[in-house]
Amino acid sequence: MNVRIIGILLIISSVAFSQDKGIFETYSNPFYDKMIQESNDYEKVKKIESKSFKMNFDGKKIPQSLEEFTIIDVNEPISQGNTGTCWCFSTTSFYESEIKRISGKNINLSELYPVYFEYVEKTREYIRTRGKTYLGQGSETNAVQRMMKLYGIVPFEVYEGKPSEQPFYNHEEMFNEIKTYLKNCKETNYWDEEAILSNIKYILNHYMGEPPTKFRYNGRTYTPKGFMRYVTKLNPDDYVDFMSLLEKPYWSKEEYKVPDNWWRSEEYYNIPLEEFMSIIKSSIKNGYSMSIGGDVSESGYSSKYDIAMVPSFDIPSQYIDENARQFRFSNGTTTDDHAIHLIGYKVDENDDWWFLIKDSGSGSRNGRFPGYYFYHEDYVKLKMMTFTIHKDAAKEILDRIQND
Repeated sequence: MNVRIIGILLIISSVAFSQDKGIFETYSNPFYDKMIQESNDYEKVKKIESKSFKMNFDGKKIPQSLEEFTIIDVNEPISQGNTGTCWCFSTTSFYESEIKRISGKNINLSELYPVYFEYVEKTREYIRTRGKTYLGQGSETNAVQRMMKLYGIVPFEVYEGKPSEQPFYNHEEMFNEIKTYLKNCKETNYWDEEAILSNIKYILNHYMGEPPTKFRYNGRTYTPKGFMRYVTKLNPDDYVDFMSLLEKPYWSKEEYKVPDNWWRSEEYYNIPLEEFMSIIKSSIKNGYSMSIGGDVSESGYSSKYDIAMVPSFDIPSQYIDENARQFRFSNGTTTDDHAIHLIGYKVDENDDWWFLIKDSGSGSRNGRFPGYYFYHEDYVKLKMMTFTIHKDAAKEILDRIQND
């Protein structure tokens, strides 16, 4: 082999195995700090400076604008404030896009209407299990579908879910009251369902307002279920959930075992990772968005650059597979952190896919494009665990499952 060929091979090798670098960064979230100061009298909040090891994006080729993406029609990003309600903000945004796709209507839905009744149902389950069920602010994306079936849905204009003078959503005090009250019920072995639910609704009404049972919209009177059926044209039964985990049999419905799946839903179609990614790519390419959830606490996740990537010092791209994914889920380094709305895509010059993400979290408002992130396909492949989508977008996969 001559010297020239050896030189070329060495250059190719160095490019192929170029190692990403890391850097220690001081954590900051200016949007969150501003929000807390404005929504509370918090001169008392102490800022604790902490450094974390993050991917160094200097010199990395990353998307530079929203215009690079093919984008599903969506409403503007809205902040979830200081609440654990990403599951509802992301999925409500998803259903707003579905309304546009199905009927062409532009409707702003109330994000907090399903949240109100999620607390009611959590309380009901807490009573049923005598305090053994998980109690938190979080939930899963398919909780919105579940609340829609039970309680319908309403437009934002009739239920904002907070006092109008309050600049941001803040559930810290409300949730602490709920938790303290229910903990006291457990400690005193008090399980009068009617009385407990009445007291929980009193707390919710105080902080969020009482949701309407009837309302006027475009000159007509609707119930929440009537509005869902006749105005939005949404049918909750048209939506399905997927996950991809080795710990469960593939091609079957399984439970997603995380605390926020507090009602232990077994409605997740568990499919191999290749099919999981295939549905995501083909769906967004064919005009279907999705509500997707997973882990956003990684070194390659940057609110400064609006980017989510997997650095090679974590795991090289070619080694990301179902084993790497399961390994991280099993050892707790992949957690069920956050839900977002996947609304667009681009394929770069290296044939790598990037996904445009609409995000309600406070971190998404500190970068170049407030309310948005750019996720590399490797990040989705390794760290995003579930998604909710219209069944027509996954028809081939669903047909295969039903025929097996």
